[in-house]
Amino acid sequence: MTRRTQRVAKSLVFLGALIPLALLIQAFVSGELLLTEPVKNIQHRTGIGALILLLVTLTATPLRRLTGWNDVIKFRRMLGLFAFFYASLHVFSYLVFDQELSPSAIAADVVEHPWVLLGFTAFVLLIPLAVTSTKGWIRRLGGQRWQRLHQLIYVSAAAAVLHFLWLVKLDKREPVIYAVILVALLVARLVYLRLERRAREGREPTRALASAA
Repeated sequence: MTRRTQRVAKSLVFLGALIPLALLIQAFVSGELLLTEPVKNIQHRTGIGALILLLVTLTATPLRRLTGWNDVIKFRRMLGLFAFFYASLHVFSYLVFDQELSPSAIAADVVEHPWVLLGFTAFVLLIPLAVTSTKGWIRRLGGQRWQRLHQLIYVSAAAAVLHFLWLVKLDKREPVIYAVILVALLVARLVYLRLERRAREGREPTRALASAA
């Protein structure tokens, strides 16, 4: 991928990641957002935006392994930060508009509705990933420790999907779709790790024979 093509691709990814925010602003300007339950509407739109971008971020590595398109990894950081941005808007709307920053109301809601705790868990796990997303943090932590830390994204995604599944009472088709996508991504990762382990084990006897020779 040339530098010009890479810049164009990054611009397109950036604009694509802004679509949920653009739709939210458009709904507000048109008055659609304020028609019925505006707070829940904001929470739903921002939560879905965060979940979609989180899952899209997780597809970067399987896509690279399947297609050999290594440059796709360069978009992963941007997508992950946008997922954190929408998750922050989602949590902000809950804390400010829904609970009016009342600690007692928030605590009572967490006790009464366990899916709220799952949502908070998903968000909190994204914070260290967003903070350490720069190249400077990769150097400070070292490649292996940085990779282990950023595997928390799978836990965060699982908590987010369970949060959505538990939250929806009647028509669960939408959260089930996201759950199936996440399971497929996790299975793909496990399969790759197993194949990688077998390949590594196959190389070790060859190296031993070479050393003996």
